[in-house]
Amino acid sequence: MSFSIVERGRPNTQEHRIFFRNSEGKFISPFHDIPIYADEAENIFHAVVEVPRWTNAKMEIATKDPLNPLKQDVKKGNLRYVANVFPHKGYIWNYGAIPQTWEDPNHKDCDTGCCGDNDPIDICDIGNKVCSRGEVIKVKVLGTLALIDEGETDWKVIVINTEDPEAANFNDIEDVRRLKPGYLEATVDWFRRYKVPDGKPQNQFAFNGEFKDRDFAINTVKSTHEFWKALISGKSDAGGLNSMNTSVTNSPFHVSAEEAQAVVESTCAFGSEDIVPSSVDKWFYYDK
Repeated sequence: MSFSIVERGRPNTQEHRIFFRNSEGKFISPFHDIPIYADEAENIFHAVVEVPRWTNAKMEIATKDPLNPLKQDVKKGNLRYVANVFPHKGYIWNYGAIPQTWEDPNHKDCDTGCCGDNDPIDICDIGNKVCSRGEVIKVKVLGTLALIDEGETDWKVIVINTEDPEAANFNDIEDVRRLKPGYLEATVDWFRRYKVPDGKPQNQFAFNGEFKDRDFAINTVKSTHEFWKALISGKSDAGGLNSMNTSVTNSPFHVSAEEAQAVVESTCAFGSEDIVPSSVDKWFYYDK
C-alpha cells in the first residue's frame, strides 16, 4: 500500500495545502482513509508525518476541512512556527499522527482525568531518517507520554520507523532510554516549554511526566481507534470535524472519487513558495 501527495497553493502561505492520493491515484483523507494498521497481527501502525525533524512550521492534518489535507496552523492571523527553546531546534523527532484514531473530547480518560483534544493521536518518530511532509511511514509503538495541554489529554506516542536500520533493537520504552540516552528527558523538556515563548505557562503531564510502556501505549492507540469508528459512523458528536472519506463505505460521510477530486480542484493551484520570516530562527533561553 503506497500513498503520494499533491501540493496546492503557495508553500509558506495560508493557502498552502497538501492533499493525499492512494496507489490508484485517487484523492483520500489522511485522517479517515489511510488504514490505522500496516500489519495488525504485529501491531505495526501507519503514521502520517506532519512536521519533519528540525523544522518549525506547525503543519497538521486539517481535521475540519474536506479531505483533511495538511496545512499550517494559524494563530492571531499569522502562520504558526514553533519556537526554538534552547537547546532544541524545531521539532526533535518526526512529528505526526496515526490515521483512523481520535481523541474524543467528550470522553474523560480514566488515567488522566481529562477529555481528549479532538485530534488524531500524535506520534514522535525517533528514527534516524528525517522524513518529508506528508510521508506515510510504518511504525512500531514503544511507549507514550501523557501531555495535559490546556486541560486536555494529548497523548504523545513514541514510535520508530520500521525501516530504520536500528528498529529491531527497539521494542519498548526502556530501549529508548538505554540506546538513545537523554532523548526521553529532552522530549519531556520540549513539550513542557515549547509554548512558553508564546506567553503561555509550562505544560503539565499525567503520571508525573513518566513514560508508559509499549503495551499501555498500544492499548491507548487502539482505544482512540474505537473512538474514531464512532466518529466516522456518525455515532459521536463530531464537534466541527470533517469526516469526508472515500473508503469507509458504510459511513454517512463517504463520497465518490469525483467528489473528492472536485474538493482538490476547488483550492488554489500550486505556486512558488513565500519567504519564511527570519524570526523563526530565534533561540529562546529559559531556566529549567
